[in-house]
Amino acid sequence: MGTEERTALRRELGAHLRAARAQVTPADVGLNGGGRRRAPGLRREEVAALAGVSVAWYTWLEQGRVATSRQVVEAVCAALRMPPAARRHALALAGFLPEPAEADRPPDPGPFAELVEAWAGVPAAVADERFDVLAANAAYRGLWGDPAAEPGAGNILLRLASSAGGRARPVDPEPVLRGLYEQFRSFTGHSPEDPRAAEVVRALTELRPDAAHWWACRSVRDFAPMEVAVADAAGRRSVLTFSLLRPVSAAGAVILAQTPAGAGRRF
Repeated sequence: MGTEERTALRRELGAHLRAARAQVTPADVGLNGGGRRRAPGLRREEVAALAGVSVAWYTWLEQGRVATSRQVVEAVCAALRMPPAARRHALALAGFLPEPAEADRPPDPGPFAELVEAWAGVPAAVADERFDVLAANAAYRGLWGDPAAEPGAGNILLRLASSAGGRARPVDPEPVLRGLYEQFRSFTGHSPEDPRAAEVVRALTELRPDAAHWWACRSVRDFAPMEVAVADAAGRRSVLTFSLLRPVSAAGAVILAQTPAGAGRRF
């Protein structure tokens, strides 16, 4: 890893810490709020005291000016009450988790393509960590379009953000889009120089300029299964449970399964 990339990662870590600090209140960590504050969240000196580091060192860490030890990163994450996904993201940015697969080496969907094809009636796709679709079954193609042939269908995030091609669309796209985007950031945020990830963010901004604050947000989170109301091209509605699976034998690959909820109609 070169000097420029290390510098970019330190800056991204600083931005991640600032965003996390803004979301924690003094009451969350047992402190007295001390009256009105000019900015939301904890003060730097409060985080430093909770983490057991100097204010100067924590300030430099937020400013991306210093590298630090895993012990310090863990202490800061604990002080900021980071959930597991945000903590892993901070450790990855600080260089303490394995580096992601190279951007020009997409994961091989291998037998998982055959697996999802066998899931008759359950729309499912194998994708990489940028949510670019590597393989999709007939039910997924029938509902969302063919990722290999239809413009805008090749990336799960971009497909959900648009209504292109007269295909299906979420009735309320915000919850599932935000959930998957926070997972996308968890996957790709520790690679700030990844051109494809940056391209996806730019495309999302163009598709949904009204949601620019989402794409600029540095929140990260593990995607939890959620029910999504979907309207197909004919206007018929059904409810699908979106679940994200990570095959242990295919690094960098994920499976998005969309199981009909309850007695929902199968596609």
